[in-house]
Amino acid sequence: MKTLLPGSTLGILGGGQLGRYLALAARRMGYKTGVLDPAPRGPAAQVCDFHVRAPVEDEAAALELAKRSDVLTLEWELIPSPLLRAVSAKKPVFPDARVLEIIQDRLVQKEFLGKEGFPQARFKSAASAAELSAAVADIGYPSILKRRRAGYDGKGQSALGGEQDLPAALELVSAPCVLEEKIDFEREISVVLARDQKGNVEFFPIAHNEHKNGILRLSSAPAPISETRAREARDLAAAAAQALGHVGVMAIEMFVAKGGALLINEIAPRVHNSGHYTMGACAVSQFEQHLRAGLGLPLAETWLLSPVVMANLLGDLWTAGAPRWEPLLHNPRARLYLYGKDAPRPGRKMGHFLLLGGDVESLRTEADQILRRMGTPPGR
Repeated sequence: MKTLLPGSTLGILGGGQLGRYLALAARRMGYKTGVLDPAPRGPAAQVCDFHVRAPVEDEAAALELAKRSDVLTLEWELIPSPLLRAVSAKKPVFPDARVLEIIQDRLVQKEFLGKEGFPQARFKSAASAAELSAAVADIGYPSILKRRRAGYDGKGQSALGGEQDLPAALELVSAPCVLEEKIDFEREISVVLARDQKGNVEFFPIAHNEHKNGILRLSSAPAPISETRAREARDLAAAAAQALGHVGVMAIEMFVAKGGALLINEIAPRVHNSGHYTMGACAVSQFEQHLRAGLGLPLAETWLLSPVVMANLLGDLWTAGAPRWEPLLHNPRARLYLYGKDAPRPGRKMGHFLLLGGDVESLRTEADQILRRMGTPPGR
């Protein structure tokens, strides 16, 4: 694909917060933007030049977006692949439909990783009660049952610690699932990288992730791992991006198992929540880097300018009205990012903040204190 210069139009399939920050990065660089999203004032629609208002699964609407764009990208991986193929026949799309076909189904993704020789937890298909029983007999306990499609932030998942958990798990297998061995890990990390159309790769500093109730709570960089382990993680991530033929930013979540072995957990073929720290702590954000990869521009260097912690702000903070903003906004090392969502609800990501400077452990403690003072119970 030729290099697209400022003045060209970027179409974004999906209008949430990831689409919003893609659009803002594009606008800052001089590109026009359009979004396909059903909400009248979704996070991305608020900042784009034009808005095609329809569900992301609406092929006619997606083709309308393509007609008005020079290139398209997406903010999440669950867009139907036939739609992506139809759009790709009209205008370039990154990443392409083949990548999404592999990633959007957990079982297909895991089978792909297994075929390519990547380390991961043991898994089995569980598309029915009978398959679940056979999978449990093979994988054993503890294990995690996950819907093959559409699960995120802990949704569509059930932990199995023993036979007493099987009745709840049976409710999930009304749709195809995969059963995974539960890994006893030291920590979870994210490798966020960008791969361009020529196969060049740039890595952001590796992040350490902390989840609560299946939702990312804190990400911090640099992650507390050795340079040997970091190099191994980068090598695995680059090989996965190469095997997929991915173009754009990709986040690869990995477990550092007890003993130090690395296992790939999941791949997100897009900008990612765990990469939000790049917006204020790196020489380039994940959003600009994603655009540079797909627009045919050279990838930027990704130096970490400061140790950083990113903390998600969930709708739980709004339960009794607006959060107490003072603990955050009165901190000179904090940076607030709100997504423009109108309806807070428990577990919904409404924004995030960054804390910069100092050392990572001190920043994590400080982030906990800020969240607690804003109204969130301590998570650690």
